Amino acid sequence: MVLGSSMIIVKIMGMIYKILLSNEYGGVGTGLFNSAYALYNPLFMLSTAGFPIAISRMVSESITKKRYRDVKQIHRISVPIFVIAGCICFLAMILGGFIYVKIIHADNAIFALLCLSPTIFFGCLMSIYRGYFEGMRNMVPTAVSEIIEAACKLFLGFTASFLVTKYGMSKYESTGYVFGIRCSNYAQAEEALIPIAIGAAITGISLGSLLGFIFLFIRYKRGGDGITKEELMSSPRPRPAEKTLGVMVRTAIPIGLGSIIMSLADMIDSTLVNIRINHIMQSDPDALLSVYGSLIPDSIYESGQTHTFLYGCYGIALTLMMLITAVTQVFGTTALPSVTAAWTGGNKEQLKKSMETVMRVTTLVTIPSGIGMSVLAEPLLSMIYHGSSVSDEVEIGSRVLAVMGISVIFIATSTPLCSMLQAIGRMDVPLKLFAVGMVIKIVVNFVLVGIPQINIQGANIGSIVCYGFVTVVALYVLCRETKIVPDFVSIFVKPLLAGIVCGAAAYFSEMFYDLFFRQTIATILSVFTAIVVYAIALFVFKAIKREDILQMPKGNKIIKILEKRKLIR
Repeated sequence: MVLGSSMIIVKIMGMIYKILLSNEYGGVGTGLFNSAYALYNPLFMLSTAGFPIAISRMVSESITKKRYRDVKQIHRISVPIFVIAGCICFLAMILGGFIYVKIIHADNAIFALLCLSPTIFFGCLMSIYRGYFEGMRNMVPTAVSEIIEAACKLFLGFTASFLVTKYGMSKYESTGYVFGIRCSNYAQAEEALIPIAIGAAITGISLGSLLGFIFLFIRYKRGGDGITKEELMSSPRPRPAEKTLGVMVRTAIPIGLGSIIMSLADMIDSTLVNIRINHIMQSDPDALLSVYGSLIPDSIYESGQTHTFLYGCYGIALTLMMLITAVTQVFGTTALPSVTAAWTGGNKEQLKKSMETVMRVTTLVTIPSGIGMSVLAEPLLSMIYHGSSVSDEVEIGSRVLAVMGISVIFIATSTPLCSMLQAIGRMDVPLKLFAVGMVIKIVVNFVLVGIPQINIQGANIGSIVCYGFVTVVALYVLCRETKIVPDFVSIFVKPLLAGIVCGAAAYFSEMFYDLFFRQTIATILSVFTAIVVYAIALFVFKAIKREDILQMPKGNKIIKILEKRKLIR
């Protein structure tokens, strides 16, 4: 709940940040921003290479066995690993950035890439402490550091972009130049400023990662880790450092490779969308333009940035989707120590309970969220991204979100399942599944994005096929390895029925409210109605259990209220 609550705060801040940037700099700005992250994500995964999860798992296991000196040794060994990896991948992003922008035909994305590169180094330094504390089931340091990062990104990043834009436009008005670029009119000046302003906005992210690391460092030095002197004295001698390092590497590499492979999916989306759409614009532009009509501005088409613009529209929809996947990623992070402890201790009853709770809570979030985003795609994006400057992007993005809502169910569900496989020692399975899934995604994306009538929707369809495969097979292997058959009716069927009712309530209530209210108010009311109807449907279908509620803050009080109303037994 601590990580979940902080993640909601972090993602809301991040969503506000991206909304402000999209409203200010449109589809091209969003495309440049997402292109920078597409290269950053796999490099960051490479730099950490699964070590935070490996550390969390090893710390949790050592504490369960009361091997507290091993816990201290795990921390000492992790420090040089992250420092060296952070330096290498920081330099790789700077050098690789110049090559990557050529591949995606977006030279002006280099400013964003360079400004984002320090985040890799500071992110590695934060990973030293996050995995360590999480293994002790202390989620507060991670939560606070994430909020610090998000707050800096929002406030410092957007302020920096605003100041750069203001300065650049004042220089244009006085000299006719924008940072050395000659501009013949106001529109050209604004277009020239977008890459530099996006770079300035991303500087806030790098500063946030620096301050997040400083907080974790001070928290560890002053607050310690909770291991007492008595516990250290009674602990067995630690394993040889070489053995600890060997276990850490063997645990981390399969996890890291799996994460790297799936983070490559973002880069694949970015690369293939840009390359394939740019190819369409070279070979058959009329076929693509006929799909969107006047939604692609003439200035974008004439400047050769159609592929960046459409990828930005895809990114606008992606902002909402990432809010859901981030929450379920928390479920996986918090499940890992508890599932590891139950598996290590041979407590099959506790293992079954932990697995079912994580899977059920995941589907209770992902199914209604995905269906709701699909049926309310256009009104949701119109409410969030307001203003005539991004109306074209919103209309295109709403088409993307309608399909993306289905893919988010599989994407968000696969993460906790793979975390539980890692918790029971099968780190190799997610790696194999993600490798096959990525191949599937590459093939589907390449074929479908290159069809003018499908274009960016091909990336969505690729995600559905890829993550659908990962989810189904991961669930099968988890059941086989643990020899536990979860209650599939309560985990999948009941949430699906409640989710369908929720989606229907959202769709029809939005149509009804739209007759009497402005679209923003109608959308808010329809979302609220859908939530209420969904909550009722959960109890009608008996989709929620006592243990789910007991894990919530003040769960005991909530249980008593529900029992009085005979809503739960």
